[in-house]
Amino acid sequence: MADSDRPIEGDECVEGGAWRRRLANLSAQFSSAKVGVAERAGSITSVISRLATGQAAAMVVHPDVAKALRERRAVVALESTIVCHGMPYPQNLQTANEVEDVVRDGGAVPATIAILEGVPHIGLTAEQLQHLARSGAAVAKVSRRDIAAVVARRGDGATTVSATMILAARAGINVFVTGGSLTTPA
Repeated sequence: MADSDRPIEGDECVEGGAWRRRLANLSAQFSSAKVGVAERAGSITSVISRLATGQAAAMVVHPDVAKALRERRAVVALESTIVCHGMPYPQNLQTANEVEDVVRDGGAVPATIAILEGVPHIGLTAEQLQHLARSGAAVAKVSRRDIAAVVARRGDGATTVSATMILAARAGINVFVTGGSLTTPA
């Protein structure tokens, strides 16, 4: 069993060093001409498996989101694809901020989800949201199948519905809002 295929265990999850080394190793494998397609597919499957089973602790949860989850308050996950691929800057940033405000006005904590420098983020700072908005379509559109590849190459990714559902569930968030019109009860 290759080191990159070995399950991440115990303190390796908490410390974070092991997953960074493994992802760097996977990234090197992806860029190496010596690695065949089947081997790359196996490595991608391994990363997806670790994310899906919770073996990889490679996730940053915004402090406001973490506090709300600890206190069992409402948290609403928001996809980030609309920020990068849905409309031009600065309308995309304005819309993202307005959606987060609607969630706050409803008494919940917004958690916009994206992958930044290869690390899934659950809840973004204003600076991170602006980075995504300004970067636009240069940011990868990340579906469920793309999570491992974006993480392995340490890229930025805007999450679609499927990726948002997976990452939100891993963080313990059960509700999310997607594109379309938002309405509040009368």
